[in-house]
Amino acid sequence: MTIAQLHAHGARGSCVASSRGGSTLAAVAAVLTVLMGMIGCAPKPDLVAPAVLVSPYAGTSRPVVWAVAPLSNESGASVVDPFAVSDAIVARASEARGLAVLPLNRTLAAMRALGINSVRSPGEARRLAAALDADAIIVGSITAYDPYDPPTLGLMLGLYSRQGEAGKGVDPKSMRSSATDAGAAGGPDADAPMAVVSEHLDAHNHEVLMNLRRYAEGRHDPKGALGWRQYTASMELYTEFAAYWSVHRLLQEERLRVSRSIVAGGKAPR
Repeated sequence: MTIAQLHAHGARGSCVASSRGGSTLAAVAAVLTVLMGMIGCAPKPDLVAPAVLVSPYAGTSRPVVWAVAPLSNESGASVVDPFAVSDAIVARASEARGLAVLPLNRTLAAMRALGINSVRSPGEARRLAAALDADAIIVGSITAYDPYDPPTLGLMLGLYSRQGEAGKGVDPKSMRSSATDAGAAGGPDADAPMAVVSEHLDAHNHEVLMNLRRYAEGRHDPKGALGWRQYTASMELYTEFAAYWSVHRLLQEERLRVSRSIVAGGKAPR
């Protein structure tokens, strides 16, 4: 075989090897394409369950009844609507499993009947709760309000028992006759709220944004243009989040109080 023939044979071998390599690469690429297509076509869940609130009164035979007094505006902002924020508190508290919350309109009607324009003292709170036949009532104020993106909303909420027996130690099973914590009725702690929270929710704060994003999960269309960020673009939606978070924290505080009461009464916490 001449040198020219050897060169020609080598060239043909290179072409064959190249052809085989190209075929292998093409096959791998085809498989990857199919796999990517299968992954892309895999069904995705349309609905995601959002986080839910739960009543702190485990083991009750009936839902415990709360009312919400209209919040006072201490933010200094004239554009805030205290009734809209109060309605948001009612709506979010109503979501708690095992808890019944009276509509704000019913509370307003009871206030008119009692001649109360606003709840200004623990005594008025207890009087209003009794008129509504509620176990407890939320009284609070709006401490900060800025509707511009990123928004800010501050809320202070206190939960007052109808009985005002702040130190009796609550048995959740008999919530209607005893719904308080610490001292005898009429004692130094009788006017203290059962639970109180103060939340300053500034959407510049990354911790607040993380909590907002978790709240938005299951409550918005993930395919929307803004996604979960729509909750910072709309003050109405941000108010819903702020109400949810504040009620969530209030339920946490009340759950701790109930647990301490059970332990103090010689019962194991649930």
